[in-house]
Amino acid sequence: MGVGLVSTTAGRPAGTMSFHTQREKFLRATQLIAACALAAATSGLWAQSTPWTPPQNVLQLSASGTVDVQQDLLVMSLNTVREGPDATTVQNQLKVVLDTALAEARKTAAPGQMDVRTGNFSLYPRHGRDGKISGWQGSAELVLEGRDFARITAAAGKIPGMTLGNVGFGLSRERRALVEADAQKQAIDRFKAKAGELAAGFGFTGYTLREVSVNANDPGFARPRMLAMEAKAAAADMPVPVEAGKSTVMVTVSGSVQLK
Repeated sequence: MGVGLVSTTAGRPAGTMSFHTQREKFLRATQLIAACALAAATSGLWAQSTPWTPPQNVLQLSASGTVDVQQDLLVMSLNTVREGPDATTVQNQLKVVLDTALAEARKTAAPGQMDVRTGNFSLYPRHGRDGKISGWQGSAELVLEGRDFARITAAAGKIPGMTLGNVGFGLSRERRALVEADAQKQAIDRFKAKAGELAAGFGFTGYTLREVSVNANDPGFARPRMLAMEAKAAAADMPVPVEAGKSTVMVTVSGSVQLK
């Protein structure tokens, strides 16, 4: 009987790979992993050999714009002080005075022109030489605020039982927004002009903006030039004489430019 040759694929389940095929795939995967590792190592060495260098020809500068504007907001506070043997008595006295003052002020109040609100309300004990409480003292505050100076000063002169405390002038939100826009335009124009002049002075043809910040100051409230320090120093029902000044609004533009 003759002996025939047996195929190497006989009896192998469908879908399986030969030993040679598996070995070739394994070698290819090993070579790919080695190549990736070599590339990563080379990249790391390259990064370490080229240190970061700061940008060149960068100029730092700033410019400001200022606008002087007439103050259009008046804030006037009226105060009263009461004393008594106990806290409840003093508190009730202050409440009566404050309620009466609010009722009088609200007669001429107008949104934006004259707003009325209560301010500080304090109550504290007074001590005798022996350290014990000998009585109580308290104070209450009424605040008139708005753009109608004549209305506010006239109302302050009519409020009974209270004297003038603090007076301040400032800028309304509407006026401040308009003035800030003008000051900001000035600051930006000056920043651009200064950047161009410096670029030319250093021998460059121009510049590009890198980063910039814009900041506006808050002039706050200024104490006015007062012609009377107390509302009741003048005759009854007389307007409180005050005189407004000016506020300076400043906007600053600062940043860096790339000379080119």
